[in-house]
Amino acid sequence: MMDCEIAEDGEVYIEDADIIAETTLDDEDLPDCSDEDDEYDEQADFDEDLGDSIYKFTGHTSGVFALACSPTNPLLVATGGGDDRGFLWKIGQGDWGAELGGHKDTVTSIAFSSDGQFVASGGFDSVVNVWDASGNFKCKLEVPVPDEKMKKKAPPTGGFEWVSWHPTDHVVLAGSNDFSFFGKTNDFSAGMWGLNTGAFTELSGHRGSITCGDFTPDGKTICTGSSDLTLRIWSSETGDPIYVVGGHPYHNKGLTCLAITSDSRCALTGSEDGSVKIVNIKTGKVVGTLSPGHSKKVKCIGLSRSPSFFPCAATGGEDEKLVIWDLERSSPRSICNLESEVTCLTWIGTSKYVAAGCADGDIVIWDGLSGDNVKTFRGHSECIESLSVSCNQDFLVSGSASASGDATDSHGTARVFEIAGFR
Repeated sequence: MMDCEIAEDGEVYIEDADIIAETTLDDEDLPDCSDEDDEYDEQADFDEDLGDSIYKFTGHTSGVFALACSPTNPLLVATGGGDDRGFLWKIGQGDWGAELGGHKDTVTSIAFSSDGQFVASGGFDSVVNVWDASGNFKCKLEVPVPDEKMKKKAPPTGGFEWVSWHPTDHVVLAGSNDFSFFGKTNDFSAGMWGLNTGAFTELSGHRGSITCGDFTPDGKTICTGSSDLTLRIWSSETGDPIYVVGGHPYHNKGLTCLAITSDSRCALTGSEDGSVKIVNIKTGKVVGTLSPGHSKKVKCIGLSRSPSFFPCAATGGEDEKLVIWDLERSSPRSICNLESEVTCLTWIGTSKYVAAGCADGDIVIWDGLSGDNVKTFRGHSECIESLSVSCNQDFLVSGSASASGDATDSHGTARVFEIAGFR
C-alpha cells in the first residue's frame, strides 16, 4: 500500500520509495492551460449540436419555412418545408410524429385553427391541405374549376404564400404570391373556404402578389396587403370589397407584412420602402405613420398583447434593426441594433419581451420596456424563417433555412428553446 504525507497546507506528497519510474515530458506534451481553456470549461455543458436549444426536430430534409404551435396543446408543433412536406410533432417526444403529405411543392405556410382542432398547410402547388390535430387528413382546398376545358387551358399559376384561420369558425383564408385563377390576367386573388359548408369565396382585385393578410380579431373583416402598393379591406361574410387604401400618404412601394389591433379597429402595415403606416379599418383612412423607422424593407411586424403594457408594436427590417414603437406617440421607444437583418419576430405571450429571428441564425430576446438585449439563443447556422411560442409560454420554437439557402440542398431544422423565465 502506498504511503503518503499530508502537509499542513493540504498538499499530498508521495514518498520516494513509492516512485516506480520517471518520464520527462516536453512542453508540447502538456495541455495548454490558457484563459481560453478556462472559458471553455465554464461552458462544458454547451452541446454543439443542440446549441442553446433543448430539442431539435430533424424530420425535414430541407429548409423549414413555416411553423406554428398549437393554441391548446403546449407540446404540439406543426412545421412545413422545402421538401414538400409538413409534420406534426411533439416537443421532447421523438417517438411521436405525423407526416402531412400531399403537397407537390414547397410548403410555405402552416396554421392551427383557433380551437386547435385542425391545421392547414399551404404550398406553392396552389393547394391548401387540412388535417386534424392527430395528423389525419381531412380535405384538400383548391380553387373551383369553371370547367375541364378552362382547367387545361389556364390552370392556376404560382402558389399560396400564407394561410390564416377565422378567429371563431372553421374558415380558411389563403393569399397568393404570383398567382392568378384560371386565366385571369393582372388579377391576383385570395381564397376563402368554409370547412363545414364547402363554400369557396374569391377575393379578387389586387394587381400584384398578395404578400400578407388576416381576419380581424372580431372575425367580421379581412385585410390583405399586396405588392401593388395597396391594402384592401373586405367583408368576411360576403367577400365584397369595402375599402382600397393606396396613394399618398400611403406606402410608395409594395406591402410586406401587417398586424391588426385586438379591437379590430386598426391595421399596421410594413413596406419595401421601410415605412410603417396605421390604417383605420372602419374608415379606410391612413391615420398615422411610425417614424423615424427603417431605412430598408420592413420584413415583419407584431403587436404587444400585454394588458398592462403601453400600446406598442415591434418591427424588424433588412437594415438590421428591431424597433419597439410607442403607438400612442407614433414614435420609437427603442431602436435595437443587431448584426444581421431581422427576418421574423413574435411577442412572448402577454409579456414585455419580444423575440427576433435573424438572418445569421441567432434569436434575440429584447425587453420591450427598456430596449435591452436580455438573451441571445444560438443553435441555428442559417436564416431563421419562422418563430412561434407554445400556448403555455414555456417554449419558443424556430425554423431555419437549409444550409445553402437552396430549399433542396441540405437540412433545415426546427429547434425548441426554453423561455419560461420570460413570461
